[in-house]
Amino acid sequence: MTNKLDKIDFRILEAMQRDSSQSQRSLAEKVGLSQNACWRRIKALEEAGVIRQHTVILDRNRLGAGLVVFVMIRTRHHSTEWLNTFSDHVSSIPEVVDFFRIGGEYDYMLKVVTRDMNSYDTVYRRLIESVELETVTSVFAMEAIEEQRPIALGHRSA
Repeated sequence: MTNKLDKIDFRILEAMQRDSSQSQRSLAEKVGLSQNACWRRIKALEEAGVIRQHTVILDRNRLGAGLVVFVMIRTRHHSTEWLNTFSDHVSSIPEVVDFFRIGGEYDYMLKVVTRDMNSYDTVYRRLIESVELETVTSVFAMEAIEEQRPIALGHRSA
């Protein structure tokens, strides 16, 4: 659908990334459409899978989940069966908030958000308990300078 998106669609997406809870009237005014036309575009973007869900960004520290760990994983296994087992296992760990297959020195990268070091150790033990991994390297974030930023769409809407 990205070939069919126009500058109004991109303005809708930019505004919704910043605040998806705003009223359709407010959003329609921001992008220069009637409320009904704006609603139809949002529905089309949802049906096309461009908008996957509406969500909120929580303050980790205020919820007692201030530790962020990036976990780099290397494996010797590269079969589809192993990947499916590994993916299911990692996805079952709620503290894993992002999970990527990557290129380079490591094969996978996880972003883990948890309470403290003891909580992370519990996640680590669960991670390694049922899937063979060659290397697990943990990198601890000291400060989130930018986090969960909107996807930059400005260059497409000009």
